[in-house]
Amino acid sequence: MKITDIKTHIMRVPLVSPFRISLGVITHAMSCLVEIETDEGITGYGEGSPGPLITGENLEGTVASIHVLKEKLIGMDPRDIEAVYTVMNRSIAYAGTAKAAIDIACHDIIGKACNLPLYRVLGGLSSEIETDMTVGIDEPEVMAAKAKAHVEAGFNVIKTKVGTDIASDLARVKAIREAVGSDVKIRLDANQGWHAKEAVKLLDRLNEYDIELIEQPVPRYDFEGLKYVTSHSSVPVMADESCWDAKDALKLVSERAVDFINIKLMKCGGLYEAKKIVNIAEAAGVECMLGCMSEESGIAINAAAALGAALKNITRADLDASFSLTELPYEGGFTVKDTRHLILSENPGLGLSGLREDMLQ
Repeated sequence: MKITDIKTHIMRVPLVSPFRISLGVITHAMSCLVEIETDEGITGYGEGSPGPLITGENLEGTVASIHVLKEKLIGMDPRDIEAVYTVMNRSIAYAGTAKAAIDIACHDIIGKACNLPLYRVLGGLSSEIETDMTVGIDEPEVMAAKAKAHVEAGFNVIKTKVGTDIASDLARVKAIREAVGSDVKIRLDANQGWHAKEAVKLLDRLNEYDIELIEQPVPRYDFEGLKYVTSHSSVPVMADESCWDAKDALKLVSERAVDFINIKLMKCGGLYEAKKIVNIAEAAGVECMLGCMSEESGIAINAAAALGAALKNITRADLDASFSLTELPYEGGFTVKDTRHLILSENPGLGLSGLREDMLQ
């Protein structure tokens, strides 16, 4: 089997409502959707969703990077994922979203060639995964109302954004806990919003409201600060922006700098690198969560959900981005049971039946 063409499509979809984190505000999902065609008539679908506030990439750059990689990949067998990655890494440094788009499409082809759903190709532990639901930064009463509505809809884990000032963060978490009751788990995500000593002080107070974990409390480059928070906080600490690839994961777990690792396909460059992170973390006894970018359409979430369902060391999921879109640019894929469970398709690969041409540029 050989790659004969790689096509790119631009997708821009408004979010149901603007989504604010400590780094800024997101209003649209913006992705480069990819189709990899082969000489055996199998087409794979992928997605690259640059998050400028997190990855520093933009949509135009992702598209340009995919076209550079296309020149190198035409004629290669998409099932030879090690060879594909070797060529991509030699051609362009970093460019995680472009590599993720191609990686996901190649894995879709692998599943279709094997006539197996992707979750079985990747490990096959389960055919479903449970996701939390995220509440963006807003006034405490607004966040509390949203969290309560999500719980009433069926979610039992709320992830809430924090990372502004101490008084506001305390008020937000207090309001959410009072709104959702004691049985709902609350995860926090500061998106690098605090300094280390500030984080420890604040987390001790926030834990009065029974916090499951805190995600990325300090700037991504402050490794010593992350270690300090992990060592001194009563709340378990998860790395997100501090873990981009397997090399970061190795450093984090070998120095016991975190309790958990959040993996995003757009950061690490796809399923190939994500599996390395999972294996390194598992060897160190560190559990993983799968996250997503707010800019993703759902194609990448189908891929991440397949990985999360397949591997036992992925014990948590924050794969809620597609719930925030006004419409989806594809047909097929996972279905939803009881609001929070993503049930993976039993069709081969990602289980997508095609892209919606009316939504693409």
